[in-house]
Amino acid sequence: MKKLIVLSLLIFASCGNKKEIKQIAEISCGQCQFELDSETGCSLAVKVDDKAYFVDGFGIDDFGDAHDKHTGFCEVVRKAEIAGIIEEGRFKATAIKLVE
Repeated sequence: MKKLIVLSLLIFASCGNKKEIKQIAEISCGQCQFELDSETGCSLAVKVDDKAYFVDGFGIDDFGDAHDKHTGFCEVVRKAEIAGIIEEGRFKATAIKLVE
């Protein structure tokens, strides 16, 4: 019985774990630069494996003016070290650090 309980807990724990992504990725405005259209307005997005995802946990203006001609996410695509998981078609960010 003890082995069955331990086995059940291990299976349950492994099914519940999502794989955390840690990598350098493109980051920008999902609508203006990545052609995402499931939200209105301008929203932060990242590209993971050539697919764009809206970001939860950080906002588009958290890194400065989104419409700045030289650094704004609505104007340019930038690079960042990102960490988080993809869940329900969105990137749930735990960390974002610009590298450019």
